[in-house]
Amino acid sequence: MGIVLLIIIGAAAGFLATRAFGWEADIPTTVVIGMAGALVGGFALRALVTMAVWMAGFVGAVLGAVALVWLWQKYGR
Repeated sequence: MGIVLLIIIGAAAGFLATRAFGWEADIPTTVVIGMAGALVGGFALRALVTMAVWMAGFVGAVLGAVALVWLWQKYGR
C-alpha cells in the first residue's frame, strides 16, 4: 500500500513541481516525473530515517554503558 500511496502523491507532486518551475509539460510526462520523484524521495527518506533510528540506538547504548561504568566505579567497590 505504501508504494501505491507514493505513486498517487507523486502524480500531484509532479503537477506542483512543473508549475513551480514554470515548465509546461504534457500530463503523462508530469505524472511520470512526479511518481518517479516520489518513489526516489520516499525510499531515500526511509533510508535516512532507518539510519537515524540505528544511530539513536547506538548513542543510547553508549550512554547507558557509560552510566553503568560510572555507577560501578562510584558505588560498586
